[in-house]
Amino acid sequence: MLQKKICMVGVFGTGKTCLVQRFVHSIFSVKYLSTVGVKIDRKEVQAGGQPVTLMLWDLEGRDANRDVNTSYLRGAHGVIYVVDGTRRETLDGAKELQDIVTRELGEIPSVMALNKIDLADQWQLTPAEEASEALRGWHRIRTSAKTGEGVESTFHWLAQATVGAPGA
Repeated sequence: MLQKKICMVGVFGTGKTCLVQRFVHSIFSVKYLSTVGVKIDRKEVQAGGQPVTLMLWDLEGRDANRDVNTSYLRGAHGVIYVVDGTRRETLDGAKELQDIVTRELGEIPSVMALNKIDLADQWQLTPAEEASEALRGWHRIRTSAKTGEGVESTFHWLAQATVGAPGA
């Protein structure tokens, strides 16, 4: 069976852990627990007509005073950049993280999860800002860890992309 390492990256409070918990355990908690270091989960999915175990590395959030620990990125097959749509500055953080990941790993499959779509009345990203990210080569999916919207498709899209399957 194939195993693919997927890294979840983003600034603090974007919902990385909540997205993993929704995907792996089908749960959502409003309790905020900041990840320290890295937390690893796994889930088996079908990609390219075969079973694939996704090893989900939920990396601690990055802020202005803390850089991403690049040793956690080594060996990654794919990356999910998590952006909180209710906080525009998290998009800038994701762009900086993409530069770091690309410098460390080169071009690998990635997707931008525009998270917290359930908070549409607080949404700060404009459609133009979202669309401009296509220029960075990001596939974008709007997600909500709370409702589950877009969560399965985000992880399945990236799984397909890591095995080179059509439809990714």
